[in-house]
Amino acid sequence: MQKLNLPSYTFKLKSNENKTLIFDNLRKKYVVLTPEEWVRQHFVQLLIQEKNYPISLIAIEKQLIINNLKKRTDIVIFASDGHPNIIVECKAPHIPITQDTFDQIARYNLKLDANYLIVTNGLQHFFCMLDKENETYVFLRDIPEYR
Repeated sequence: MQKLNLPSYTFKLKSNENKTLIFDNLRKKYVVLTPEEWVRQHFVQLLIQEKNYPISLIAIEKQLIINNLKKRTDIVIFASDGHPNIIVECKAPHIPITQDTFDQIARYNLKLDANYLIVTNGLQHFFCMLDKENETYVFLRDIPEYR
């Protein structure tokens, strides 16, 4: 898999029916290792190991319904009160981050009402905080650490 603009981590990998699988510690199972999954697994480890987010507050592929369509968020980090705090949208490294990517996560946030949005393709990362009073996004230099 491609080297990402994220710290390196050690993952459990295995092969099954000509597919490489990666062990997802949060879902407690092996999942197919796609380029997007590679980004997601690295980003989850960044959140846990570098930013100190508790595993118990992180959800992967949380389902939500938007306009009667089932959608899944890549990563949602909840506050200790159970309210969504951060939504992370992961793309494969070869997928450029575009306005469509931001529109996608903004649609998810209409449902979830999180305080922060993160968009990453493993090479580029965009972090923003929702300014609810002015209905705008404020771009940040880094992900907030868990407190």
